[in-house]
Amino acid sequence: MRRIGRILAFQALYSWSVGGIEIDDLLDFSWIDRDQFEDEKKDNSNEEQVIGDNENPVPVNNIKYFLSDGLYQSFESFDADKKAEIFTFARFLIKGTIENIEQIDSLISSHLSEKWSLDRINKVALSVMRISVYEMLFQKTTAPSIVIDEAVEIVKSYGEDDSHKFTNAVLDKISKDLEK
Repeated sequence: MRRIGRILAFQALYSWSVGGIEIDDLLDFSWIDRDQFEDEKKDNSNEEQVIGDNENPVPVNNIKYFLSDGLYQSFESFDADKKAEIFTFARFLIKGTIENIEQIDSLISSHLSEKWSLDRINKVALSVMRISVYEMLFQKTTAPSIVIDEAVEIVKSYGEDDSHKFTNAVLDKISKDLEK
């Protein structure tokens, strides 16, 4: 259930950072309306501007995302209270990450090699890392190992081929430093 919240949070943060979408427009979650997306999916005019794999494209410009079929079916099976809990968790991650973005980006930057900068990181991986660092810094009830595992799985599903390895390495370094 929390993974769905993390996926929604990463998608919103991605849209905020890449598309400059206003936070209030993202927090209402109207952009996850799957039925509207199905019609737009047939239009391939924005094909080069998607995240996700070929079976689960996520168009950037239209800000219409959806979960993989298994997660979507799980989400749809939840009662209204569970769905509200997922949205609340996602909003918490989105708002908290954006409110603390300078601290989060500074921490990520300080754990990159000299050859890397934030601008060079794949935007999907960066968005996932940002929410993960926020969780490790401010959501102490969740073990860092769980946060990192979730981040790696999300990046595997939505990111580029090996970006999950990079994400894992950076988050692991951050986690170890935060434990000190």
